Amino acid sequence: MRQQSVTTDVLDIAYREYGAPDGWPCIMGHGFPYDVNAYAETAPIMARAGARVLVPWLRGYGPTRFRFPDTPRSGEQAALGADLLAFMDALGIERAVVGGYYWGGRAACVVSALHPERVVGLVSGNSYNIQNIARAMEPASPPEEAALWYQYLFHNERGRRALERNRRGFARQLWTMWSSKWAFDDATFERSAVSFDNPDFVDVVIHSYRHRYALVEGDPAYAGLEAKLAGQPPIRVPTIAIDGDSDGVNPGTISHARKFEGPFERRVFTDAGHNLPQERPAEWAQAVLDLYEAAERSR
Repeated sequence: MRQQSVTTDVLDIAYREYGAPDGWPCIMGHGFPYDVNAYAETAPIMARAGARVLVPWLRGYGPTRFRFPDTPRSGEQAALGADLLAFMDALGIERAVVGGYYWGGRAACVVSALHPERVVGLVSGNSYNIQNIARAMEPASPPEEAALWYQYLFHNERGRRALERNRRGFARQLWTMWSSKWAFDDATFERSAVSFDNPDFVDVVIHSYRHRYALVEGDPAYAGLEAKLAGQPPIRVPTIAIDGDSDGVNPGTISHARKFEGPFERRVFTDAGHNLPQERPAEWAQAVLDLYEAAERSR
């Protein structure tokens, strides 16, 4: 494993790299509130199978930094997708297997939908992860609304202050609620929690959870991308969608297969919660390898 960084127009993106530099490119994204350690066990499995695995810290996490103080600290979906595409460009990666869950999975879905020529295949935690902001104010069932308490808290200034004062406390609460069958220890949590000390973490998180409900404006630089995403574009690249049957925030009871117009498979990880690659590293790695091998056979 090597820790490196690459510069884009907006960010200095820090990332971990596993495997041989000439391996087949595989980019995996983490979610909120997690970090690259979600793939600490998964990535070596894929690397041993010939992959060059790249796991970047998202904007607002770990050593990744904004290059300029006046850049909006946006957490909107278009920004995450643009970051992933810029990361690929900066490293000279023409095509890759992409994947992730929650925020990282959303970035992978955005690139897969809007730039399918850059994607060999997609492994998506929680299926179709592109937000339908126009319908964000449509209410869900009471259990689903209860699971989203943290998002509603972040909509107001009390929530911002709460996150500023106790980043680790809120993150640990979410880990516990979202993955009730995952017996992580203090050391495992702390390895990821240091990434929340990033100076832009709170601003990016707060913007993300307000923008997805159309409560704040996005970064004008991504307005064109957001307009495309508002159309809920289909994903046509080969996809394996994964849910955990014990996910405390996304119950995985609804299939979004109709949003996938290419080869599609859905897998459910037994007794797994929200942090799929860290809770089930071998199974996540196998999904990536299965996807890549199928793509190779179809060439």
